Amino acid sequence: MKKGTTLRLILGDQLNAQHRWFRKVRKDTIYRLMRKRYDILMEDGRPAGGKWNYDHSNRRRYDSAVPLPEPAVFDNDVSDIVAMIDRCGVPTFGDIDARGFIWPVTRDQALHQLSTFIDHRLPHFGTYQDAMTAGSWCLFHSLLSFGLNTKMLHPMEVIQAAIARSQATSGVTVSIEQLEGFVRQILGWREYMRGIYWSHMPAYAAMNHFGHTAGLPDFYWTADTRMNCMRKAISQSLTHAYAHHIQRLMITGNFALLAGVHPDRVDNWYLGVYIDAVQWVEIVNTRGMSQFADGCIVATKPYVSSANDIHKMSDYCEDCHYLWRKPTGDRSCPFNSLYWAFIHRHRQKLAGNPRVAMMVRTWNRMKDDRRQELLAQAETYRAVLNDL
Repeated sequence: MKKGTTLRLILGDQLNAQHRWFRKVRKDTIYRLMRKRYDILMEDGRPAGGKWNYDHSNRRRYDSAVPLPEPAVFDNDVSDIVAMIDRCGVPTFGDIDARGFIWPVTRDQALHQLSTFIDHRLPHFGTYQDAMTAGSWCLFHSLLSFGLNTKMLHPMEVIQAAIARSQATSGVTVSIEQLEGFVRQILGWREYMRGIYWSHMPAYAAMNHFGHTAGLPDFYWTADTRMNCMRKAISQSLTHAYAHHIQRLMITGNFALLAGVHPDRVDNWYLGVYIDAVQWVEIVNTRGMSQFADGCIVATKPYVSSANDIHKMSDYCEDCHYLWRKPTGDRSCPFNSLYWAFIHRHRQKLAGNPRVAMMVRTWNRMKDDRRQELLAQAETYRAVLNDL
C-alpha cells in the first residue's frame, strides 16, 4: 500500500480474513502498526520522542494559562436547504442560523479550518483535549471531523499538515505531546473505529450488553435541566451541532448509561444531533465507547463516572444547582447516586472486569444502610429524570 493512500487498514481483497484478524487485536496494536506502516512520527524504526503514547500528559483541566482562541467558523447561507427540509415535512430539532451556517461547505473552507487549527490550536491541543469549560464550546479542538467525514479533507493530509507545523522554525512550538495526541485521534482512534465497524456490522447495531430499556430524558431535546454540565453540553450540541469527545463521553453519554437508557435511543440522538455523525464512525463510538453496549469490543470498561471526575475536568460544577460533593439528599448531584446504582445493578458483570472490579468491591464493603440510601436516592432520580 503506497504512502498517502486512504487509511483503510482492513479493506482489501482478503476482506474476511482481515476481519477475523482485526477482531483479535486491540486499538494500541493497530495504532502502532499504522504508525510503522505509514512512517508517521517514527525515527529509525522507533516512536518519535521515545514513547508511543503521551496520553498521560494530556489530561489537564483548563486553567486559563493559555487564552482560548476563537474557533474558525463561517457564514454560509443554507436557507434554500432549510426551506426544502421544511417543505418536505422532515422533523428536526435544535437551532440553526440558515443565513449563517458555521460549518465548511467547500474544500477551500475546510482547508482554512485546518490551517487555523494548525496555527492556533494545535500547540495546546494535547494539554487540554480532555478539559471542559463553560467559557468555550470547543477549546483547542480541531473541528475537523465534519470535513474529514464528508471527505472534504483527507486524513493523511491532515496528519501531514500537523507534522509539518511541528517542524516549522517559526511561530509557537508544537511539542511531541500535542502532536502525538492529535495524530492518535485520527490515525489511531478514527481508523480503529472504521475497522470495528466493518468487522462487526450489522450485528453491532443491535448490541445491548447491559439490557438497558429506558427512554432518553426530555432535556436531551431541549437542554432544559438544572444539571449545569448537561445543560452546557446539550445546549451547545443543539446550537452548534457539536460537542467534543469528552463532553460526549463524560457528560451526555455517561448520564445516559447511568440512567439505563436503551442504546438505540442514545445512538439515534447522537446520529441526529452532531454535524460529523456519519454512521460508520458514530455508531461504534456511541454503542461501544460511550454505552459499552458491545460488552468490551471497543472499550475495556464502561465509561462511567460520578460527579467527582466531572469536577476534576471542568468548571461546570461551580454554577450548578446540584452539589457535586453530595451523594444523597436535597440537591445531591444525580451523577453520584446513579453511579453507585449502576455498579450495584450490573455488579455481576462488572466484577469480572479488572478495570472496574475494585469499584464493585468498594460497593460491597459499604455499610448496608449506606448502600440502601444511595439506591433509594438513585431510584428517586430515575423516577423523575425529565425533571432533573
